Amino acid sequence: MSMIGVGPVLDTGRAEGAAAALRTTSAVRERARQLLFRARDGDSLWFGVDDDALQTAAAEVVDVTRARYPDLKIPYHSRWRHFEAGGVDRKAELDARLTALDSPDRARAMIDLAVVSVLLDAGAGPDWQYHEVAGGQRFGRSEGLGVASWHAFLGGLFSSDAAHPLQVDAAGLRSLDTDRLGEVFQAGPSNPLVGLEGRVLLLRRLGDALAARPEVFGQHGRPGGLFDLLVAPQGAAPATVAAHDILSQLLTSLSGIWPAGNAIGAEPLGDCWRHDAVAGPGLTQGWMPFHKLSQWLSYSLLEPFQWAGVQVVGLDELTGLPEYRNGGLLLDTGVLRLHDPAWAAQTWTAGDELVVEWRALTVALLDELAPLVRARLGVDAGEMPLACVLEGGTWAAGRVLAQRSRGGLPPLAVVSDGTVF
Repeated sequence: MSMIGVGPVLDTGRAEGAAAALRTTSAVRERARQLLFRARDGDSLWFGVDDDALQTAAAEVVDVTRARYPDLKIPYHSRWRHFEAGGVDRKAELDARLTALDSPDRARAMIDLAVVSVLLDAGAGPDWQYHEVAGGQRFGRSEGLGVASWHAFLGGLFSSDAAHPLQVDAAGLRSLDTDRLGEVFQAGPSNPLVGLEGRVLLLRRLGDALAARPEVFGQHGRPGGLFDLLVAPQGAAPATVAAHDILSQLLTSLSGIWPAGNAIGAEPLGDCWRHDAVAGPGLTQGWMPFHKLSQWLSYSLLEPFQWAGVQVVGLDELTGLPEYRNGGLLLDTGVLRLHDPAWAAQTWTAGDELVVEWRALTVALLDELAPLVRARLGVDAGEMPLACVLEGGTWAAGRVLAQRSRGGLPPLAVVSDGTVF
């Protein structure tokens, strides 16, 4: 079982070694801290940092956490929370449908679901909603995307086998088109979903990647093959999986699916962007990795593994998620300050240096914010790992502040292709 910083020395002078070095959360954290220290020294072109305001941010997070989880029994920040939207226990329905399967098969199905749902979970825009007919409720943003993807999965949208609808396979994904996904997600001119084409492209690329790695994903190309890859070799002993090993396998197996053209040579980097102030060896110089969706997916796979009796360790090796709720929390509490307030009125892209730096500062500051939150709540990292701080937590507080300040809109407008935010 590998841990961060343990493993072979990588040749970062070659594209393959450089890409591998950037596919670790140690690289994410170390480079994010570089940019945070630089901003604290007053050398950032974009942001100032007010360390005293971290206590303000911590107080906001604690208030929201206590309101949402008064008993402090906080689950992980994961896609499974969105499946609980509106107080509906949708997992119970899935459990009932999977009851005839053994534990590994149930885990494979849940991994299948989590993978496609997370890859569909990027900013939906303020105007889209999903109407769940059974309960009559309407959901927007991440909850809406989660509930929509849940019903799409139960309806067999991602399976090529009508006899086995509760699975995701390569052929099912490769046959997906924009009209069909738009129909299932109730998207249209009066209910516009941001980045619909990007989502379809991502899922079709996922299908290609699954088909290309039968040694990982099996002959039918199912994401649930990750369970067999990470658990089966351990034999009859109680299985243990490191959270970072889940992420590493995702990044290695699925690196080619991201539409972003970021690459070193022929090695695709995905959610990894240029920032000239970031130092690193060899060809990694100037690259700031995040792997936000892959980490969000890793968080969302923790529970399927655990429900199958697998012990997942090293949770805090994963980083905080650099998205607009966590980043918005820091801007709205004054921890981060734009050098020019007028920039908040502009539209940015994921590759713009301001956005890259905002996301990097978010990662680094979440690591500093987490212990402040725990101290105020009287718990330690063992009782409240970062995955629970995020859920309690920073993401929810960011949403509350956005609603209070801007009707729910993020503090910066970033053009999304459906794969970063």
